[in-house]
Amino acid sequence: MEMDSSFFRLTPESMLQSVDQMGFEPTGRCLQLNSYENRVVEIELENSDPIVVKFYRPGRWSKATIQDEHDFLTELAKEGIPVVQPMKYNGEDSIYESQGIYITAFPKSFGRLPDEFIKDDLKKIGRRLAQIHNVGARKQATHRLTLNTDQFGDQSIRALEDWIAAGVRNRYLDAVEVLLDRVDDALSGIEFIRIHGDCHRGNLLNNGEEFFFVDFDDFVNGPVAQDFWILLSGAEQSEKDLFYEGYSDLREIPQSVEDLFEPLRGLRLLNYSAWIAKRWVDPSFPKLFPQFESYNYWAEETEALEKIIR
Repeated sequence: MEMDSSFFRLTPESMLQSVDQMGFEPTGRCLQLNSYENRVVEIELENSDPIVVKFYRPGRWSKATIQDEHDFLTELAKEGIPVVQPMKYNGEDSIYESQGIYITAFPKSFGRLPDEFIKDDLKKIGRRLAQIHNVGARKQATHRLTLNTDQFGDQSIRALEDWIAAGVRNRYLDAVEVLLDRVDDALSGIEFIRIHGDCHRGNLLNNGEEFFFVDFDDFVNGPVAQDFWILLSGAEQSEKDLFYEGYSDLREIPQSVEDLFEPLRGLRLLNYSAWIAKRWVDPSFPKLFPQFESYNYWAEETEALEKIIR
């Protein structure tokens, strides 16, 4: 709790002080960026381009876990895959620690979220993700989570035991039990590699020349289908086919990959609720998710899971 308190007490002044201690020269201009999980700020530097600095929430990742992410980004960059690599604050280290908080600086990346995709875009995105997965398949991330029902299912249920509304508690737990069985069945025999893990379109940018993915904070060992379904959520089948065409230029698509989409989506719904429950001590979360304690929230979550397992 002491480390959590230091995280909650982060101010622009304290963040600028940490950046100064890392060897950078901030002007004093500090802009808060959107992030529920971590504290992320853009900081202007003297005689240099601005940087984006991430203050990791204490207790979520170990230093070794963060290093796995940074090592993966370095591997991708060495293969010529455009990613935003962490900066070395002393020429050697990319992870700084202050008051129990891990801190990393990144160069500011310039790009825009695509409003819509044209035919060539989808093929290019497919090829880009295949490049990432080809590197990800070379080895496992030793300290990262594995996308299975133990780490993303059973642990989520334990976090939610005191939160599920009484009126739908039995239905919710019954739906989760069926869901986790289906996830286990769906993942049986499936190859697990290092994947992005949170591959939604908000983490896809275009700098005018090429597409690239950002924010590998949730990268895990898991099936490629996890990146597929998140990225392709809401897409028409014709759009999916174009993406698959580009992906298959560089990497084979697993058979029946779309059979995993709904079970994995259900697992994400469960894990998302658990994430809110675990973060409830953060003063910002009751304000961000005021409905979380309501019957309606749990009734809607129950119905969503029941629909997935039908």
